[in-house]
Amino acid sequence: MSEPQGFIPLGGYTRYATHEMSKRAGDFYSEVDRRRTVREFSSRVPPRDVLDNCLRAAGTAPSGANMQPWHFAVVGDPEVKKRIRIAAEEEEREFYSSRAPQEWLDALGPLGTNPEKPFLETAPWLIGIFEESYGLLPDGRRVKHYYARESIGIATGILITALHHAGLTTLTHTPSPMGFLNEIMERPSNERAFLLLVVGYPAEDATVPDIGRKSLDQFTSHL
Repeated sequence: MSEPQGFIPLGGYTRYATHEMSKRAGDFYSEVDRRRTVREFSSRVPPRDVLDNCLRAAGTAPSGANMQPWHFAVVGDPEVKKRIRIAAEEEEREFYSSRAPQEWLDALGPLGTNPEKPFLETAPWLIGIFEESYGLLPDGRRVKHYYARESIGIATGILITALHHAGLTTLTHTPSPMGFLNEIMERPSNERAFLLLVVGYPAEDATVPDIGRKSLDQFTSHL
């Protein structure tokens, strides 16, 4: 068993008065409650530092054994985005025509989704989020990553929230299978595509489905 690493005093924690805690929690909920997934994007490119800081925020996520088993591959090149769109739409057409069960198609119906994915070219950035199933040491030996999928899910949630906080919109796109992303984004075999995050400003005439969210008592319990 390896020796435990040294410990340092907890830094960065701020203790708030109870009323301030309540206000901050309420304000945060109000902000994230405005978040919506969009499928219609502007081609206007946001400042690069905004994206970088949101990615840094994602990198603060907790992870199994602190392995940080994620890689975020950002694509802004129009030609690469076009290749991704072509490959994704090919998978989507097969999915909608033959692989998807009717129950799943019925669930997607109110959202207005279909095999056409123009946002993959319109949006300024696509972020391929990859799960590292294992790490590689300089000598080529493998290092197992624990709870990689759970860890990257948390990091992705932080990234989506950070982008919303910064004033951008997102779409989580999960073509299945996603193996083509490794090839196009030039990622190694120890990484597996988790999802493709579409990022940018919403189009001026963007619309979203008229749907709601579960109330607190529908998705929580207290013992």
